[in-house]
Amino acid sequence: MKRLRELTSCCVLLAAIATAQSVPIDTQRSSMMLKVAKAGLFSAFGHNHEIRAPIASGSVDPSARSVRLKVDARALEVLDQDLEADKRAEVQKTMHSAAVLDTARFPEIEFVSRSVEMNGEDAYRVNGDLTLHGVTRPVVVSVRRQNGRYVGTATVRQTDFGIKPVAAGGGTVKVKDPVEVQFQIAVQGGMR
Repeated sequence: MKRLRELTSCCVLLAAIATAQSVPIDTQRSSMMLKVAKAGLFSAFGHNHEIRAPIASGSVDPSARSVRLKVDARALEVLDQDLEADKRAEVQKTMHSAAVLDTARFPEIEFVSRSVEMNGEDAYRVNGDLTLHGVTRPVVVSVRRQNGRYVGTATVRQTDFGIKPVAAGGGTVKVKDPVEVQFQIAVQGGMR
Protein backbone atom coordinates (compact mmCIF):
# COMPACT_ATOMS: atom_id res chain seq x y z
CA MET A 1 0.00 0.00 0.00
CA LYS A 2 2.81 2.40 0.95
CA ARG A 3 4.60 1.58 -2.30
CA LEU A 4 1.42 2.29 -4.29
CA ARG A 5 1.03 5.73 -2.62
CA GLU A 6 4.69 6.54 -3.39
CA LEU A 7 4.21 5.47 -7.00
CA THR A 8 1.02 7.51 -7.30
CA SER A 9 2.72 10.59 -5.80
CA CYS A 10 5.62 10.17 -8.21
CA CYS A 11 3.24 9.89 -11.20
CA VAL A 12 1.34 13.02 -10.10
CA LEU A 13 4.60 14.93 -9.75
CA LEU A 14 5.85 13.78 -13.18
CA ALA A 15 2.52 14.71 -14.76
CA ALA A 16 2.70 18.16 -13.17
CA ILE A 17 6.23 18.65 -14.47
CA ALA A 18 5.30 17.40 -17.94
CA THR A 19 2.37 19.81 -18.21
CA ALA A 20 4.18 22.79 -16.69
CA GLN A 21 4.12 25.83 -18.91
CA SER A 22 5.29 29.38 -18.99
CA VAL A 23 3.99 31.40 -16.09
CA PRO A 24 3.39 35.11 -16.72
CA ILE A 25 5.52 37.62 -14.85
CA ASP A 26 3.48 39.60 -12.34
CA THR A 27 4.39 43.05 -13.66
CA GLN A 28 2.72 44.81 -10.69
CA ARG A 29 4.91 42.97 -8.15
CA SER A 30 8.13 43.02 -10.22
CA SER A 31 10.65 45.82 -10.54
CA MET A 32 13.76 46.70 -12.49
CA MET A 33 16.18 49.55 -11.79
CA LEU A 34 19.12 50.87 -13.81
CA LYS A 35 22.07 52.44 -12.02
CA VAL A 36 24.10 54.83 -14.15
CA ALA A 37 27.31 56.25 -12.64
CA LYS A 38 29.24 59.42 -13.41
CA ALA A 39 32.88 59.72 -14.49
CA GLY A 40 35.36 62.27 -15.76
CA LEU A 41 37.73 64.88 -14.36
CA PHE A 42 34.88 67.04 -13.02
CA SER A 43 32.57 64.16 -12.12
CA ALA A 44 31.96 65.78 -8.72
CA PHE A 45 29.73 68.21 -10.61
CA GLY A 46 27.76 65.42 -12.30
CA HIS A 47 25.13 63.05 -10.97
CA ASN A 48 24.67 59.32 -10.66
CA HIS A 49 21.30 58.32 -12.03
CA GLU A 50 18.69 55.83 -10.89
CA ILE A 51 16.16 54.85 -13.54
CA ARG A 52 12.98 52.83 -13.11
CA ALA A 53 12.44 50.35 -15.97
CA PRO A 54 8.95 48.89 -15.51
CA ILE A 55 8.57 45.38 -16.91
CA ALA A 56 5.78 45.47 -19.50
CA SER A 57 5.38 41.72 -20.01
CA GLY A 58 7.17 38.41 -19.81
CA SER A 59 7.11 34.84 -18.65
CA VAL A 60 9.13 32.26 -16.76
CA ASP A 61 9.04 28.59 -17.69
CA PRO A 62 10.44 26.64 -14.73
CA SER A 63 10.43 23.28 -16.51
CA ALA A 64 12.26 24.60 -19.57
CA ARG A 65 14.37 26.89 -17.38
CA SER A 66 13.69 29.88 -19.58
CA VAL A 67 12.67 33.48 -19.16
CA ARG A 68 11.51 36.19 -21.52
CA LEU A 69 10.70 39.76 -20.61
CA LYS A 70 9.99 43.08 -22.29
CA VAL A 71 10.36 46.65 -21.11
CA ASP A 72 8.70 49.60 -22.83
CA ALA A 73 11.72 51.89 -23.28
CA ARG A 74 9.36 54.89 -23.48
CA ALA A 75 8.30 54.18 -19.87
CA LEU A 76 11.83 54.48 -18.42
CA GLU A 77 11.73 57.08 -15.66
CA VAL A 78 14.58 59.02 -14.05
CA LEU A 79 14.11 58.95 -10.26
CA ASP A 80 17.03 61.12 -9.11
CA GLN A 81 15.56 62.77 -6.01
CA ASP A 82 18.67 64.91 -5.53
CA LEU A 83 17.91 66.74 -8.80
CA GLU A 84 15.41 69.55 -9.09
CA ALA A 85 12.33 68.61 -11.12
CA ASP A 86 13.39 70.64 -14.20
CA LYS A 87 16.88 69.06 -14.22
CA ARG A 88 15.40 65.59 -13.76
CA ALA A 89 13.05 66.27 -16.71
CA GLU A 90 16.06 67.36 -18.79
CA VAL A 91 17.94 64.13 -17.96
CA GLN A 92 14.85 62.10 -18.85
CA LYS A 93 14.42 63.95 -22.18
CA THR A 94 18.08 63.33 -23.04
CA MET A 95 17.78 59.64 -22.12
CA HIS A 96 14.80 59.17 -24.48
CA SER A 97 16.30 61.31 -27.27
CA ALA A 98 17.80 60.09 -30.54
CA ALA A 99 21.24 60.85 -29.05
CA VAL A 100 20.84 58.09 -26.42
CA LEU A 101 18.07 55.44 -26.39
CA ASP A 102 16.07 56.84 -29.33
CA THR A 103 12.87 55.42 -27.85
CA ALA A 104 10.80 56.75 -30.75
CA ARG A 105 12.63 54.34 -33.09
CA PHE A 106 13.39 51.60 -30.55
CA PRO A 107 10.43 51.48 -28.13
CA GLU A 108 11.08 47.99 -26.82
CA ILE A 109 13.83 46.36 -24.77
CA GLU A 110 13.70 42.56 -24.68
CA PHE A 111 15.60 39.81 -22.89
CA VAL A 112 15.30 36.16 -23.96
CA SER A 113 17.25 33.45 -22.14
CA ARG A 114 19.26 30.84 -24.05
CA SER A 115 20.34 28.74 -21.07
CA VAL A 116 20.01 28.64 -17.30
CA GLU A 117 22.71 26.96 -15.21
CA MET A 118 22.65 26.21 -11.49
CA ASN A 119 25.22 28.36 -9.68
CA GLY A 120 24.73 27.18 -6.09
CA GLU A 121 21.68 26.64 -3.92
CA ASP A 122 18.77 28.71 -5.32
CA ALA A 123 21.25 30.57 -7.55
CA TYR A 124 21.45 30.61 -11.33
CA ARG A 125 23.57 31.93 -14.17
CA VAL A 126 21.25 32.95 -17.00
CA ASN A 127 22.74 33.38 -20.47
CA GLY A 128 20.52 35.24 -22.88
CA ASP A 129 20.14 37.80 -25.60
CA LEU A 130 19.32 41.42 -24.83
CA THR A 131 17.85 43.60 -27.57
CA LEU A 132 18.36 47.28 -26.84
CA HIS A 133 18.53 50.26 -29.20
CA GLY A 134 17.89 47.88 -32.12
CA VAL A 135 20.98 45.77 -31.33
CA THR A 136 20.99 42.23 -29.90
CA ARG A 137 23.94 41.09 -27.79
CA PRO A 138 24.59 38.22 -25.35
CA VAL A 139 24.26 39.07 -21.67
CA VAL A 140 24.95 37.03 -18.52
CA VAL A 141 22.59 37.55 -15.59
CA SER A 142 23.16 36.41 -12.00
CA VAL A 143 19.87 35.32 -10.41
CA ARG A 144 18.83 33.85 -7.06
CA ARG A 145 15.51 32.80 -5.58
CA GLN A 146 14.77 34.95 -2.56
CA ASN A 147 11.54 35.63 -0.67
CA GLY A 148 9.35 34.18 -3.43
CA ARG A 149 11.00 36.18 -6.22
CA TYR A 150 13.81 35.93 -8.72
CA VAL A 151 16.34 38.61 -7.72
CA GLY A 152 19.41 39.50 -9.70
CA THR A 153 21.83 41.80 -11.42
CA ALA A 154 23.57 42.25 -14.73
CA THR A 155 25.98 44.77 -16.17
CA VAL A 156 25.40 46.15 -19.65
CA ARG A 157 27.84 48.32 -21.60
CA GLN A 158 26.05 51.05 -23.53
CA THR A 159 28.60 51.03 -26.35
CA ASP A 160 27.90 47.33 -27.00
CA PHE A 161 24.44 48.45 -28.14
CA GLY A 162 25.54 51.42 -30.24
CA ILE A 163 24.80 53.98 -27.51
CA LYS A 164 27.37 56.68 -26.89
CA PRO A 165 27.46 57.55 -23.17
CA VAL A 166 26.41 61.15 -22.53
CA ALA A 167 29.26 63.60 -21.92
CA ALA A 168 29.44 67.33 -21.15
CA GLY A 169 32.19 69.89 -20.86
CA GLY A 170 34.36 68.19 -23.46
CA GLY A 171 34.14 64.89 -21.57
CA THR A 172 35.13 66.31 -18.19
CA VAL A 173 31.73 65.16 -16.89
CA LYS A 174 30.27 62.03 -18.42
CA VAL A 175 28.25 58.91 -17.84
CA LYS A 176 30.19 55.67 -17.38
CA ASP A 177 29.73 53.08 -20.13
CA PRO A 178 28.65 50.20 -17.83
CA VAL A 179 25.09 50.32 -16.50
CA GLU A 180 24.08 48.08 -13.60
CA VAL A 181 20.67 46.42 -13.92
CA GLN A 182 18.96 45.26 -10.70
CA PHE A 183 15.66 43.39 -10.70
CA GLN A 184 13.11 41.51 -8.63
CA ILE A 185 10.72 39.36 -10.60
CA ALA A 186 7.56 37.78 -9.22
CA VAL A 187 5.46 35.35 -11.23
CA GLN A 188 1.68 35.20 -11.21
CA GLY A 189 0.40 32.69 -8.72
CA GLY A 190 3.72 32.58 -6.85
CA MET A 191 7.05 30.94 -7.47
CA ARG A 192 7.10 27.44 -8.97
